[in-house]
Amino acid sequence: MRCLILSDIHANWVALEAVLADAPDFDELWCLGDLVGYGPDPNECVERIQEFSCLCLAGNHDWATLGRLDLETFNTDARVANTWTQSQLTPEARDYLSGLPTHEERDGFFVAHASPREPVWEYILDANLACANFPHFDVPICLVGHTHIPVIFSLNEEEAHCETLLPPEAPLKLGEHRLIINPGSVGQPRDGDPRASYAMLDLDDMTWEFRRVAYAVEITQERMRARGLPRRLIDRLAVGR
Repeated sequence: MRCLILSDIHANWVALEAVLADAPDFDELWCLGDLVGYGPDPNECVERIQEFSCLCLAGNHDWATLGRLDLETFNTDARVANTWTQSQLTPEARDYLSGLPTHEERDGFFVAHASPREPVWEYILDANLACANFPHFDVPICLVGHTHIPVIFSLNEEEAHCETLLPPEAPLKLGEHRLIINPGSVGQPRDGDPRASYAMLDLDDMTWEFRRVAYAVEITQERMRARGLPRRLIDRLAVGR
């Protein structure tokens, strides 16, 4: 079985469509949270995801638009964008987001938006934080999003040491080490590469492939301007920061 792994779409419908057009054939779609927030097309993204056999998780921006997180805990731009999103969500989109779990175990993988120990909010930004999270899941591999940065954290259990690995160009064979893997962000990458970031997981061959695809950033930016979303959120899409 082949799974398309997405995270942090952030209401960027143009980027989502580019990923779906670029991805090889897949059997299931796994979305690691933050379908909405920041971007201009929340309802369209929620509707599109539901067209597939899908495991979808709740992220912090999804919860914020539902009123489950205090918007005062977000920075000003995120707060403005989430307030706008709250005003735009259809009842159907709201119902879908309301039913999403924060974490799940599927086919031997633990999946969460942020981290195993704090599934909605904690950022795993370095090897020390990753190492602290390995005791919080029992299966070999955990998939997370939230940071918008594609990366692998590999645990050396004998030395209780965690290593940070950059995304390899070739598919990665899974099973040798315990891993925490982040596929990066579809809708708002933050690793200096503005292309949409996603991954393919082959459960039969147990391989993981990081992938990037360019999309028409200027279309998303224009839609954001038309909706009065913050300029910094618009500008950052062009540089992937």
